[in-house]
Amino acid sequence: MKNTVLVDGKSHVPEYYRSSRPEMLKFIPEGCRRILDVGCGSGQFGHMLKEQRDIEVWGIEPYEAAAQEARTHLDHVICGLFIEESGLPQSYFDAVIFNDSLEHMVESEPPLELAKALLSGSEAVVIASLPNFRYIDNLKHIVLEKDFKYTNDGILDKTHLRFFTLKSMSALFRRVGLTVVSTSGINPRPWTGWKIRLLSSLFPKYMSDTKYRQIVVIGKLNSESSISNA
Repeated sequence: MKNTVLVDGKSHVPEYYRSSRPEMLKFIPEGCRRILDVGCGSGQFGHMLKEQRDIEVWGIEPYEAAAQEARTHLDHVICGLFIEESGLPQSYFDAVIFNDSLEHMVESEPPLELAKALLSGSEAVVIASLPNFRYIDNLKHIVLEKDFKYTNDGILDKTHLRFFTLKSMSALFRRVGLTVVSTSGINPRPWTGWKIRLLSSLFPKYMSDTKYRQIVVIGKLNSESSISNA
């Protein structure tokens, strides 16, 4: 994640931490009463959620300036890493959400294992929005430009430690004992240019997921729900 900066000698939270992620609201089940936002930034997503619902929102954020701002919006905010020693209540949350935060962690499985321990029951969910490595702009960069150049944001954000495809995301959830109940593509890129449209019409099975910048994966404990395609 991005480091905080100083403005006029005071700690300032970059815009990177202020994304409200309105496209993620629809993935929070209606029955949720308590959620944990992992990597909550300045708390904009939780704040927006609380304005729409009667819901208790916790956040955990490693950067102090962002965590301090989040405390003005959320019910409880912990400044620190998402680890067992965080002091979060076990078996408490109806949803644990990773809004593009899991890819910033050194390992992917331990955070999901911890999220499982925090779920309130079999109907509680883990929700993860993850950058889609097969996003068409990224494929063009790698295949046509023959490069792998890190950037300040996006799929190849220089602070990303892990990379995911739809297939590997689902496999990760299953590996930690979460049943994948849905996968959904979000933030699609409009199909422009005859070459891309031709490829998508000739190879729909292989191109369908490449239009989405992120994929949302939802998993449950002890669920027999089936997977939906992005």
